Amino acid sequence: MKALITGADGQVGTALRRAAPDRVEVIAVDRSTLDITDRAAVEAMVARVRPDIIINAAAYTAVDRAESDTALAKAVNATAVGHLAAAARAAGARLIQVSTDYVFDGRAAVPYSPAAATAPLSVYGRTKRAGEVLAGEDALIVRTARVYGPTGNNFVRTMLRLMAERGEVRVVADQIGTPTYVPGLAAALWALAGQGATGIFHHTDSGSASWYDFAVAIAEEARILGLLVDDVTVTPIATTQFPTPAGRPLYSVLDTSATTARLGVAPHWRSNLRIVLNALLHNG
Repeated sequence: MKALITGADGQVGTALRRAAPDRVEVIAVDRSTLDITDRAAVEAMVARVRPDIIINAAAYTAVDRAESDTALAKAVNATAVGHLAAAARAAGARLIQVSTDYVFDGRAAVPYSPAAATAPLSVYGRTKRAGEVLAGEDALIVRTARVYGPTGNNFVRTMLRLMAERGEVRVVADQIGTPTYVPGLAAALWALAGQGATGIFHHTDSGSASWYDFAVAIAEEARILGLLVDDVTVTPIATTQFPTPAGRPLYSVLDTSATTARLGVAPHWRSNLRIVLNALLHNG
């Protein structure tokens, strides 16, 4: 199998490259080697490479900046997905699109199923939902949430830095979701791809947490490991106390039952947090 991975320098793209099965030949591209918003460039790359699958891990993920940078967010998160989908069909390949819990409005009281109605609150969420539509019904779309790992820019690394610098942090406590260990997401993407899955699936770690819960766990586990020398004060605040340009769902836990039926239950988010913190302890 030959796989073309876009966004190869990001968190998800990096994890996908590292987790690629031995039987898969990977062609990894980033923004410097393929502008996915350029239809002709996408068509030429796919026609030359002739992949069996295309995994689109590229995205405009600056949620707040997207509110004022709408054109670029739409070009990367939506229009480019249409280019990739069309090129995939022309080459007889299958598109795998990574999406987000931000396609939901957060008004639910139970985890969102893949078939639940979408109602994004932000430009980021709306453009990612548009990308899902443009990917088409023959694509595999995997929604995830709060992705983090030992590399790249993410909540865990940011919290560790702020905790070490300030000794205290104030974190939103009324936005509930599920952290997702990026190597676990990559493994799920490869497994679903290998099964020939199409349609919409959800993948996160098990459990749920507010950003505050996650920050408290980071502080506790990092203190045990010695990543933090001093105790840290984590103060819960409401979303209204931390206004942002983009709206965010207050509840965006994803129903992953269709995925776990195929792949088994993912580890709990706190277990994976320990793995990441240990990696940071030993590798920096």
